Amino acid sequence: MKTVVEIAEEIVEREGGYVNDPDDPGGVTKFGVTLATMRRLGLDLNRDGQVTPSDVRRLTREQARDIFIDHYFNKPGIAQLPGALQASVFDMYVNAGGNAVKILQRLLRQMGQDVAVDGTIGPQTVTAASVAYRAAPEYLVDAYGIARRNYYFRLADQRPASRKYARSRAGGKGGWIRRAEAFIAPRYHMSAAEFQERVAKWV
Repeated sequence: MKTVVEIAEEIVEREGGYVNDPDDPGGVTKFGVTLATMRRLGLDLNRDGQVTPSDVRRLTREQARDIFIDHYFNKPGIAQLPGALQASVFDMYVNAGGNAVKILQRLLRQMGQDVAVDGTIGPQTVTAASVAYRAAPEYLVDAYGIARRNYYFRLADQRPASRKYARSRAGGKGGWIRRAEAFIAPRYHMSAAEFQERVAKWV
């Protein structure tokens, strides 16, 4: 199993460099770390008394990796989840914050576990995830990845400006969908035809 450092480095690579996309609710971002996150953490890298896009540009890969480990893995308590599930939840937490945990909690409820959907990894969620994983280890990991994919599709359904993240310019799977499927067994990946059918109603 990969270490948390290896997983974090993969996330940094997946997120890419400096981006200021007006269609991205996250705003100015580098390596997946947003300006809002840097302001929350007080990361004034150029020491001018304020955190601005200039500080985002200065962010290094190593700093981004450490932010992810400290604030998106350790702080939420992802290490308490079954090991096989950690990489996908970690990756999703970087991408969607507490919604990553809510997706898991809704899935656990569908599997018959009594757990609140509050976006927090507490004793109830840890126990429910452990029980569900022992009962169906392969199912839980793939089901979580599929739930992630469905979450992205719903976002794109509701927000046309976000559809470019789910569908590429060429009309195939976009970054969001490929990202989710990176954590799903190949047999559960959508075929090109299935993907086209799912997005057919999009303009």
